[in-house]
Amino acid sequence: MATITAADVNKLRQSTGAGMMDCKKALVEADGDFDKAIQNLREKGQKVADNRSDRESSEGAAVSFINADKTKGAIITLNCETDFVGKNESFVALAKELVEKAINFSSKEEFLASDFNGITVAEKLIEQTGVIGEKIEIGGFEILEGAFVGSYVHVNKIAALTAISAPIANGDVLTKDISMQVASMGADTLSYKDFDPAFVASELAARIAVIEKDNEEAKRLGKTLKNVPKYISYSQLTEEVLKQAEEDAKAELKAEGKPEQIWDKIIPGKIQRFISDNTTLDQEKALLDQNFIKDDSKKVGDYVKGFNVEISGFKRVALG
Repeated sequence: MATITAADVNKLRQSTGAGMMDCKKALVEADGDFDKAIQNLREKGQKVADNRSDRESSEGAAVSFINADKTKGAIITLNCETDFVGKNESFVALAKELVEKAINFSSKEEFLASDFNGITVAEKLIEQTGVIGEKIEIGGFEILEGAFVGSYVHVNKIAALTAISAPIANGDVLTKDISMQVASMGADTLSYKDFDPAFVASELAARIAVIEKDNEEAKRLGKTLKNVPKYISYSQLTEEVLKQAEEDAKAELKAEGKPEQIWDKIIPGKIQRFISDNTTLDQEKALLDQNFIKDDSKKVGDYVKGFNVEISGFKRVALG
């Protein structure tokens, strides 16, 4: 029987990330054969992966990587089963190593099939499943290219990328701020102008149905009823709709007995509130039309205009 030294165990640990006892056991079972010991650990990982394939892996680490010239970025989530593992330094280090490799591939499938020190990334994840004892997999995977790309990661739970139309001196500030916005608020498109009218109509009908159902229960319980919206996007606020909103505001001020000479100071605020109340879809799903999280007195689009560039793309991944 071969003699297993501390150096042998440490070498196997560095190669696989497995614990000291697991490495020593694998070497003993392999009679000191390093390659066979690695194979034993991988076979163990496969067994653990098979046994835990139906487990939920909603914890882990979200990480990002930007290339040297800041024209391309990658974000991934390395998922596991528990928050305890997700916060482990070696687990987060593996996630960061993986995302640096991920930037070279256009899809998660390509990335999983790529080389990771002599095995595929997919095989590495199986190996680590055996090492850690939890289901491990790549969840979110996004790549973004542009003239200038930046990122933001929120406590290893959400990661976002933003690309702008030209490299600028303070591009890091802008792309980080917008990535923070994307991480915090989410978005499906840049502007309400990108919405299909049929999509807006469908969303409005669905929201009205929910509110009307809630109002039935509220009425039964004697509670205050929610307002049923007529509009949810600026794309629906035609000149006629906004003109009518202005007339309604004037009628309201007249009914309240407000002097007509001060109406011009009050009406713009009422119109802005009307717009805000009737553009909920835009605020939820259109990035440039959201209130800016660092200054909610302005829209994201207004903030971006100050940099004399445009947002050319954004991506987001999140755990859970």
